[in-house]
This record gives sequence, structure tokens and C-alpha cells, in this order.
Amino acid sequence: MLLVPLEGAIGPATADFVHRALERAAREKAQLVVLRIDTPGGLDTSMRAIIKDILASPVPVAAYVAPGGARAASAGTFILYASHIAAMAPATNLGAASPVAIGAPQGGDKGKSKGAEKDKDASAPPADTLMRKQMHDAAAYIRSLAQLRGRNADWGERAVREAVSLSAADALELKVIDLIAEDVPALLQKMDGRTVEATGAKHTLQTAETIVTEVELDWRTRILGVITNPSIAYLLILAGIYALIFEFTNPGLILPGVAGAICIVLALYAFHLLPVNYAGLALIVLGIAFMVAEVFVPSFGSLGIGGLIAFVLGSVILIDSDLPGFEIPYGLIAGVTAASAAFLFVVVGMVIRGRRVPVVSGREEMIGALGEALEDFDTQGWMRVHGETWRVRSPRTVHRGQRLRVTSIDGLILSADPETKQGE
Repeated sequence: MLLVPLEGAIGPATADFVHRALERAAREKAQLVVLRIDTPGGLDTSMRAIIKDILASPVPVAAYVAPGGARAASAGTFILYASHIAAMAPATNLGAASPVAIGAPQGGDKGKSKGAEKDKDASAPPADTLMRKQMHDAAAYIRSLAQLRGRNADWGERAVREAVSLSAADALELKVIDLIAEDVPALLQKMDGRTVEATGAKHTLQTAETIVTEVELDWRTRILGVITNPSIAYLLILAGIYALIFEFTNPGLILPGVAGAICIVLALYAFHLLPVNYAGLALIVLGIAFMVAEVFVPSFGSLGIGGLIAFVLGSVILIDSDLPGFEIPYGLIAGVTAASAAFLFVVVGMVIRGRRVPVVSGREEMIGALGEALEDFDTQGWMRVHGETWRVRSPRTVHRGQRLRVTSIDGLILSADPETKQGE
């Protein structure tokens, strides 16, 4: 038997982890997979991917909300309904499965989907058409899962439409779950002898003395979890853009360009899996472009201020979700905005100003330099420039000690003109 922890917000990394765990169970011909759930909910796409894997699994799946104090809220309730066996530990709860309006205004109605305003008529249809469609779709989805597993379909629909929740004891009484167990060994004892059907085949569980193997999070799941964290993906795309800007202003450094390209590819992969508002991403890029343009084009601050406004607005609307664990904190946005302004106005400005400073060393610095003739000569002789002795050509006669200004360099020979006094 495999024990698979499903903890924290449900996202792409969680869905991938569960998918591979169920594939492993099928390969090893395990008799049961136990999903130990403790989640506040998560992304609809990831939840549905997990449920599809459960429904297609040839190995029975038991969803177990544990340990005490854990919850299976929102997406966790759907997964519980979809599993072949549903169980909870004492002092746990499930429910509050209303869909969150992705991209919808979150004004005074914010929190209704979580049961925060139960005193109002929570069963009344939302005014927003998109939200109505999402509500009806989620209600039909959980009802179909309840009918498939023989669970309380009416309460499941209430969990979606009214965001109600249940304790473990109440869930057992209302036939939302199949049993209550204090821990995994107790769960296995209570499931022993049960017959469940998975992909058309019936399985009689013999779990009383089975060996439990816990599937641990591997490096792939951990890395995917980090990359698909909205805050990390946000920082990756910004780091990539800034690294490329630094590379373009300092051609030939190579490392910033390579690092920037890698960061941007990773961020785009994360955005592909996350509910991203690409208008927000476009505003971020536009804001950065305006702030960079402010350095080159004197606009009396118009481009810079406009860029900052576009950058902040894009950051706020970048992630199209109000789900816990899938939003970018405003504090992070404020800090990154301040750092971005400092980077683009100070660092890039210093680079541009540095390029306008006259050259103070090297071959280019010799052009226009003043030197002193070391001898009398008509066309070619010797002069001292910056403490060095150079062979020099001159179109006019030169006298010893006369000041010469370098006009060009040909190999190791300078061309110079004698400095003349005003009036000569």
C-alpha cells in the first residue's frame, strides 16, 4: 500500500506528484493508495487532473483527511468525493467548495464563496454570468462524483453553492464519508475486507497487516513546486528581463544574458501552468520599457512615472486567481517596484552616463592628447606623450620643446600638429 501526502495548496506540482504516485502503484500492483489530505484548496485545472487520474486508476484510492486539525476544503472536497473510499480523522473538516471567481472583481462580495456571509442568501445565483456558469458547472461536477461513489449528492451541491462545511462526525452521519479513523493503522483495520470497484474490476481489500510505503516528495516535485509558486515565477520573469537589459547595455559579458534567458524560459513554463493574465504580463514589460526609455529620452519624468504605474498594475493583475497560495503579495509587489525603479533609473543611468565620459586610457585616449617635441625635425621625429616616447610625423616644421597635438595613430607612429598661439 502506498501512502501519498497531499498537503498545502493544490497546484501543478501536486497534480504531477499524484499522477506519478498512481502510475507507480499500478506498476507495483499495489492493492491500495491512500491520499493523506490537508489542503485549503487550489487550482481547478490541477484538481480535475488529480480526479481524472483517480477515476482512471486500476488501483483503488482512499482519501483520508488527517491528521487532527487538517481540512479538505474546496478542491480537497472534490477529491474526497472522487475517491473510492472517503475517510477522515477526528477534529478535521471538509467543505467550502464554492468556485472562486477567476479574474472577477473582488469588491464587497469577496469572501462569500468561503462562507463568510452565511447570513445572506448564499444560495442566490451570482450576478456575474461567468461566475454563475462556474457555480453550476462545479455543482454538477460534484453531484456526478457523489452519484458515482454513492455519497450524499445534495450536501455536496450545498458545499459548492452555499460554501458550507462539515466536521468528521457530521460528515459520517450524512454519508459524505465512509468512515472515521484516528490514524493510518486504524484506517487500514477499518478498510480490511471492504470491496471496492476500480475501472470495472472489483477489489476486496486485505489491509489489516499490509506494509505501508510512504511516497516522499522527490526533487522534481520540489523544483516544480518552487517554479510554479506565483511569487517565484514573478521574480524569475523580472530577473530574466533585467539580466537581458544589463547584457544589452554591456555587450560581451555573456553570463547575464545566459542567466536571463534561463530565468525567462522557466518563468514562461510556470506561467503556462498557472492562471496568468497575459495583459498583466504585457503591462509589466511595457512598464519596464517605459522606465528604460526614460533614461535615454528626456521626457521630464512622464515615461518613468507611466512605466511605474504600468508595472504596478501589471503585477497586481498578473495572476488571475484569488485562491490561497496562488496570489502575489502586495508587499512583494511594492518591494520589487521600488527595486525596479532603483535598478533602471540608477544602475542603467550610471551605465549610460559612464559611456558618455571621455576615454581616459587606451588607444582612443591618445587622439587629441598633447605632447612635447624632443628634437627639431621637418617631417618626422620624436615626441613625449603621457611620459612615453613616440615616433611622430608632422606636416610642418617642429622645434625642440614645441607642443604637439596628436591627430591620428598609424601602427606605432603618431601624426601630430604643432600647437600655435592665438594670433599666429
